[in-house]
Amino acid sequence: MKTTLKLLAFFFAVCAAANAQVEPAALAGGANLSYALRYAETAEFGASLGTWQTINASGSLDYANGSDRIPFMVDYAGGYTWTLTGPTYSTGLFQRMLLSQGIVWRKWNVLVSDDVSYRPQSPVTGFSGIPGIGEPIGGTSPAPPSSQSILTLNTHVVNNIATGLLENNPGSKSILSAGGGMELLRYPDGNGLDTDTKTANAGLAEHLDARDSIFGKYAFFDYTYPNYVISFVTNAGLVGFQRQWSRTVTSIAAAGPEKVNSSDPTKVPDSLTFAANGAIEYKSPFASALLSYRHGINGGEGYLLGAEWNSIDGNFTRDFGMNLTIGLTGGYVRTSGLNSTAGTNTSGLIIQGVTNGIYGGAQGSWRIGRNIIVFANYTGRDQTSTSKLPTNVLNQLLQVIGFGFGYSPREPHTRQ
Repeated sequence: MKTTLKLLAFFFAVCAAANAQVEPAALAGGANLSYALRYAETAEFGASLGTWQTINASGSLDYANGSDRIPFMVDYAGGYTWTLTGPTYSTGLFQRMLLSQGIVWRKWNVLVSDDVSYRPQSPVTGFSGIPGIGEPIGGTSPAPPSSQSILTLNTHVVNNIATGLLENNPGSKSILSAGGGMELLRYPDGNGLDTDTKTANAGLAEHLDARDSIFGKYAFFDYTYPNYVISFVTNAGLVGFQRQWSRTVTSIAAAGPEKVNSSDPTKVPDSLTFAANGAIEYKSPFASALLSYRHGINGGEGYLLGAEWNSIDGNFTRDFGMNLTIGLTGGYVRTSGLNSTAGTNTSGLIIQGVTNGIYGGAQGSWRIGRNIIVFANYTGRDQTSTSKLPTNVLNQLLQVIGFGFGYSPREPHTRQ
């Protein structure tokens, strides 16, 4: 069962649509609990945006009950950013919570999850997506790719993703699965394109031997925009292969055709393209790394009526002894509007163009004694576009330098 769940979790993490959390130490009974409280100060530098300084108070919690039959998990990160000097691009509340509940019964497994977030900008690094606050970056447990990969500032967004998965293991080598979900993307200030997404998928995985597996998957996406009478759907079929190269290295790759059908081809043309996903993971007791690639069609990331999306991202973390951890993360995203005719909607939002974004971050965390941590970090992000970007979308290099301290017990705590 553990092999099955690992295959499916890794596959859907790669295919959904980088951010990571340090795994807590194991508790008695298999349960895991870790938490942290942090204070950070940051200085942010932009060419024409100016310079501003902020302070931030945040907290995080990760819990898994460790049950084999009814596994439950919750990840939370949230806080508030205050601006001390300069423009208030980063000011505001941020929250993210991911809940997951599973049921394992004989040859049937059920998994439901809900991922809800509210941020003052598009996510960049860490589970919260807010750079500079000191939470872990790097690692090999990425959250599903964000629908807000076009980099923004001063853009409050509510994002909710609910999913469900049902799998059946009819034999020792075969796994049948089916699932679906819904995503809501909302811009309360009206500076983005509200988007609704419905999904459905079905798949079959076959273990060839102890190291190799092949799988096939069908995926359906339905994109609608509450403020516009237009929608489009995509149908994709992927065939993939996974290999366990060693105890520390695993790779996975999948590719196949993807068809776009629109309710208004003058705004979103019908087309035939391809979807592709791949990843390679390294994990040892003291270091972990993940490199992944994704290509396909999405809902436009809040600024386009549909987009062709390419991304490559990597994460790395390394422990040096018991008290020092270094994390690295970075990536590149290219977003191209499906509409080849230039134009804007009535709110001035882009419906055509190509946007290229790149980001990178590094952080060092030191533990002092049993409970105190100190950290320092750097994050850089840059974005350009062939179309005129709205003023809340990043269109230059922005750098963030942060440092701070926190309270995070070394020993886990068990809830009774």
